Amino acid sequence: MGAVSLPMVNPDAAGIDISASFHVVAVPMGRDEVSVKQFDAFTEDLHALSRWLKQCKITTVAMESTGVYWRPLFMVLIEAGFEVLLVNAKHVKNVTGKKTDESDAVWIQKLHSCGLLRSSFLPDDAMDTLRTFTRHRKKLLEDSSKYVLRMQKALELMNIKIHGTISDLMGKTGRAIVEAIIGGERNAEHFMEYVHSGIKASRETLIKSLTGNWRDEHLFTLAQNYDLYKFVHAQIDRCEAQIEQCLQKMAAVNNEGVVEAIGPKPQAEEAGTTSAKKKSVRKSKNQPSFNTKEYLYRIHGVDVTAICGISESTALELLAELGTDLSKFETEDNLVGWLNFCPNNKESGGKLISSKVKRLKAGNASKAFRAAANSIQRSDNYLGDYFRRMKAKGGNKYAIVATARKLSIIYYRMLTGKVEFCPIDVNEYRNKYKEDKIARLEKQLAKLKTAA
Repeated sequence: MGAVSLPMVNPDAAGIDISASFHVVAVPMGRDEVSVKQFDAFTEDLHALSRWLKQCKITTVAMESTGVYWRPLFMVLIEAGFEVLLVNAKHVKNVTGKKTDESDAVWIQKLHSCGLLRSSFLPDDAMDTLRTFTRHRKKLLEDSSKYVLRMQKALELMNIKIHGTISDLMGKTGRAIVEAIIGGERNAEHFMEYVHSGIKASRETLIKSLTGNWRDEHLFTLAQNYDLYKFVHAQIDRCEAQIEQCLQKMAAVNNEGVVEAIGPKPQAEEAGTTSAKKKSVRKSKNQPSFNTKEYLYRIHGVDVTAICGISESTALELLAELGTDLSKFETEDNLVGWLNFCPNNKESGGKLISSKVKRLKAGNASKAFRAAANSIQRSDNYLGDYFRRMKAKGGNKYAIVATARKLSIIYYRMLTGKVEFCPIDVNEYRNKYKEDKIARLEKQLAKLKTAA
C-alpha cells in the first residue's frame, strides 16, 4: 500500500508555538541551517523573529491562541506584512507521543503547509480598540457592584435595614441617606426628608429600618466603600468618553469621513404620554451615559435595539465583539456555531448518539445574547412566548440557549440584509403554533390508522 500524501497548499508557511516567556518557530526544511528556533518574548526578540521569517522567505504564519500571549507577536507580524492565522488549540492538537514545544511548532507548520488550518474570528483595529474599552467598562461596573455589597454588609452589621426597604441602595434615596450617615446624621426621623415619593415602604417601616447601633468601625468601612464606589464610577465616565470617541470615528465611515458628535441621550418619556414608544423598556442605571442608540443606528444603518431583549449596553457589547461586517460568517449557521448555540451532533452507524451543546466557556458575545434571552422570559411578545414554551420543554438553560439562538439569527439578518426588526404579533404566533401542532398530530394519527 502506498503512502498517503497531502497536497502542498502553503509552501512558504511557518508554525509558532506560543508561551508566556518564549516562542518556538518552525519553518520548512532548507530555508536556514536550522528549521526550528526559539525566541524570547521581549519586544526586540519579537522583531528578531519577524526578521528571521523574512530571511526564510515566509509569507504566511499560523499560531495557536494561548491566553493573551499571542497578541504582541500577532501585531508585530501583521505590521511586517505577514498573513497570520490564529487557530484554535483543539484544531492543532498533536498526535500521541512525546510532546515538546518544538514538536508542536513543527506540527502546526505541517498542518498549515497542507492548508488544514482555519483562522479564528478576529476584529479589525477599530473593533479591537472598542472591544478593549467596552470590556474594561464591564469590569468596572462589576467592581462598583462589589463596593455596593460591602456597603450593604456594613449597614447590616449596624442593623440598618435600609436595603430591605429601598430596592436600590445607590438610587436617589439610598445615596442621599448613605451620604447623610457618613456626614454624621444618626436620628432616623431626620432621614425622612431624603425619601423619594416613589418609595413604597411606609414612614414607620423606614424609621425602624434606619435605627441601629452606630459602630465606628462599620461607619469607617461604609465611608471608604462609598468613596471607592464614587471613584470607580468616575473612571467609568472617563472610559465612556473613550468609547464615544470610538463610536464617532466608526459612524464617520458612513458619513464621508466627517466626525460628528451626537447630543446627549433624550430624557425618558412620562408613562402614558402620547409620544411614549410602544416598546417600553425599564431604564437601567448601567446603560452608557451618551446616546448609544443613535450612534449604533448610524454605524449599522438599522436599529438593533428594537430586537426584544437587546438593550443599548447589550447592543454596544455585540458591536465590540462581532463588529459591523458579519459577512465574515458565511451563513447565519456559522455565527450560531461560533456562538455555541447549536447542538454538537454525533452520529455512528446511521444513528444519532448525542446532540448536546458543547460544554465550552461562553464568550462575551454569547453571554450578551444569553443575557438578552433571559431578560425576555416574562415579556408579552412572541419571543417571550417562545422562551416559555422552550422552558416547559427542556428547562431554563435549554430555553436560554434556544432563544439566544433566535436572537443571534435575527441580529445577523438585520445587519447583513439591512432590514429593520419586524416582530410577529404574539396572537398570530400562538395561533400559528397551534395550527402546526394540530397538523402534526393529525399526521401522526393518520400513520397510526394506516399501521393498524
